[in-house]
Amino acid sequence: MIGSLPHTATATTAAALEQGVAWGHCPAPLDGVTRDPKQECGTLRVPLDYQHPQGRTIDVAVSRIRATNAAKRAGVLMLNGGGPGPSLDVPSILENSLPASVRERYDLVGFDPRGVAHSTPMTCGQDSDALIRNLQLEILSFPAADGSITRNIDYARQSAQRCAAASGDLLPYLTTKNIARDMDRLREALGERTVSYYGVSWGTYLGSVYRALFPKTVDHMVIDSSVDPNLRGYDDFRTFSSAAEDRWPDLARFAATHPQMVELGSSDTQVRTNYLAATTALDKHPVTLPDTKATLDGNLVRMFTFELSYSDASMTITDATPVPPLAELWRAAVHFAHGTATHDDETFIAALSNDFIAKGTVSGVPVDNLYSVGYAISCADQAWPHDPALYARNTALDRTSFPLTAGAPANITACAFWPFAPVEPEATVTETGTRNVLILQNDRDPATPLRTAQGMRHALGHDASLVTVDAGGHGVLIHPNPNTCAISIMDTFLTSGVLPDGDPHCAAQ
Repeated sequence: MIGSLPHTATATTAAALEQGVAWGHCPAPLDGVTRDPKQECGTLRVPLDYQHPQGRTIDVAVSRIRATNAAKRAGVLMLNGGGPGPSLDVPSILENSLPASVRERYDLVGFDPRGVAHSTPMTCGQDSDALIRNLQLEILSFPAADGSITRNIDYARQSAQRCAAASGDLLPYLTTKNIARDMDRLREALGERTVSYYGVSWGTYLGSVYRALFPKTVDHMVIDSSVDPNLRGYDDFRTFSSAAEDRWPDLARFAATHPQMVELGSSDTQVRTNYLAATTALDKHPVTLPDTKATLDGNLVRMFTFELSYSDASMTITDATPVPPLAELWRAAVHFAHGTATHDDETFIAALSNDFIAKGTVSGVPVDNLYSVGYAISCADQAWPHDPALYARNTALDRTSFPLTAGAPANITACAFWPFAPVEPEATVTETGTRNVLILQNDRDPATPLRTAQGMRHALGHDASLVTVDAGGHGVLIHPNPNTCAISIMDTFLTSGVLPDGDPHCAAQ
C-alpha cells in the first residue's frame, strides 16, 4: 500500500488493536522537520467505512513521546497540527513549546489523519511540475487578472475528475467524523479511558467533532486558532478573505518600519498603495522565471504573502536572515513590477516556488497528497454549491471588498464538481454540560480570524473559555514568541483542569 510504514512499524491486526499499538521506528519525516529520537511510531488498522466495520480496513500512522516523569503521568495528550495535514511529527514539533509541567504529565500522541501522508494517502494524480505550474489555481483558486473565473471552472472540474479516478475508493470516507472515530480507536488501543487534546486550526474542528461524538472520553481540550463549527465547507474557506485584512496592519507596519529593505514606502498607507500597485502590474505583465515551472504574477505574490503572514518569523530580522522572507518577497515583487529585477530576485522567487512543493513532500507518499487532501476532506464533510455563477458573483464581490486576496477564497474549487455526495451529516458541535475546553486565539489571525473563534466559543457555550491575545499570526502556542499570559492559562488548565473565569484577554508582549 502506498505510504504505509516500514516493516519496523507494520500495521496491527484486529487482535493487536485490543492489546495496544506495537511501537517501533518512524518513517521519513517532512523536509525540514527535526524529530526527537525519543519519538516512536506504529500503525493502527481501522475500518474504511464505520457503517460497515467488517469491510475494508486502512492504516493510520501514529506516534508517541512518553511523559518525562512517569511518577506524575496523568495520561495522553493527543495532538493535531491542523491542515488537514500530517501530524505524525507534531509531538516532536510541539514538545519544546509546551510547558515543562505539561510535558512531565502527558504522553504526547500524534497521528496522520486518514488519507494523509502515511495513513493510506489519497492522491489526485498530479506531479510536482504540475503543482508548481498551477500554484495559483491549486493552493488558492485565484481568478484571472480581469477577474474571470473561466479557467478556474475548467481546472476545478478537471481536478475533481482526477481525484475520483485516482482515489475514488477512499474519497467518500475521508471525513472529519471518521477521523474522530479513528481517534477513539487509538484511545482504545492505548488503553486509556479518557484522553486530553490539543489541536490547532482545522485541528480545532476535529477536536470539537471528537468531543461531540465521544463526550465522556475527553478530559481536557485546548483548541488553538479556531474555526467556526457552523461555518463549514465553502463558507469556511471564504473567511480567508477577511482574515487576511485582519492581519495586514502587522505586515504593513513591518514594511513601513524598514522602508529601505522592503521598498514599499515609509507609512502604512504608502505600503498598501504600492503593494497593490505592484501586484496589479504583475497581473498585467507576468514574468516567466528560469529554474522553475512557476510564473510570477500578482497572484503568486498574493499567495506567498498569505502563506508568510501565518508567522511573525517571516518578518523577524536575525543574523541568519538579515532580510527576512516577507521583505525579500515584496522587494522582489517591486523590482519585477518596475523592470529592475536582479538575478537574486529571480533566484529567490524560483526557490520559494520550488521549495513550497518540496517541503510538502513526504518520502513514499504521492507528491500532491498534502495539497489535495484539505479540499478532499472538506468536500466529503459537506456538499459545496454547484452553480459556477454563484462563485463568479462572490469572487467579484470579494475582489472589491478584500483586494489583498483578489477574490481567491470565494472562488470555485474541485468541491463544486465533487462526484461523491457526503455519506452522512456533519456532527453538531454544542454544549455537553462539562466545562473542559480552553480556546486560544490571536486577535489578528490570517487563517482563522477572531470571529470564527468567537463562533466556536458560542457553539460550546458554558463548556468553554476563550483566551484572546493581542498578537498576529496563526497559532498561539506555535507563535515564535508565545504569549506568557496565554501559555500560563493553558498550563494551569492542563495540569489542574481549572478554566479561567470569563474570557480573558492577554496584552501584547
